[in-house]
Amino acid sequence: MTDELTHLDDAGNVRMVDVGEKEVTVRRAVAEATVHMDESTRDRLFTGDLPKGDAVATVRIAAIQGAKQTSALVPLCHPLPIESVNVSVEPSGVGATITVTTTVTAKTGVEMEAMTGAAIGAVALYDMIKGIDRGAEIGNVRLLEKSGGRSGEWRRG
Repeated sequence: MTDELTHLDDAGNVRMVDVGEKEVTVRRAVAEATVHMDESTRDRLFTGDLPKGDAVATVRIAAIQGAKQTSALVPLCHPLPIESVNVSVEPSGVGATITVTTTVTAKTGVEMEAMTGAAIGAVALYDMIKGIDRGAEIGNVRLLEKSGGRSGEWRRG
């Protein structure tokens, strides 16, 4: 693993990293986002009793779409042929946790796709509940684990 900022050239200018010489490997990343909400909102979310309908299905679709659109949203990300995006939306003590797992066989990883998917899923969830809980908050968008590539495996401790 390098301590260099790979998105900067020798003069300090922003650049897209050249992955041409990197090895194609199976790469996987898992990220999560949390949405803090009132307990009554969480209960309504997971019983399917929200005014806008099935929020969990909407969040899954939004997270998948977000992962697929990452290179259009994050300027220096390479477009990747994503092979799978799996999304879970589970109740947690603070409200709901959205977990996104992405996989690809490519020369660069899918961490940004997993994190973008989780973040967009969280924004979609806020949109679905804002009518009954404007105080809901999105937090803790973070990478949980990644595998593949030169740097190998990493897991949040």
